[in-house]
Amino acid sequence: MKYPNKEKIEMLRKRYPAGTKIELLAMEDKQAPPVGTIGEVIAVDDSGQLVMQWESGSGLNLIPGVDKFRKVGEAK
Repeated sequence: MKYPNKEKIEMLRKRYPAGTKIELLAMEDKQAPPVGTIGEVIAVDDSGQLVMQWESGSGLNLIPGVDKFRKVGEAK
């Protein structure tokens, strides 16, 4: 996996600030929450992954460009 540069990580942090609501559309991981699960962005880590807290209780991170998801609410 190729890691994003600093500029890409900063762009992700601005686009997905803590508190942003996300709906999972697809994730190829045996431990993935069900499609349609809503989660909240906790942070964007230094590898560009979205650190998540899912309504299902999962904490599995999202990988932009690999996993499919959409924003459903802005950070408050």
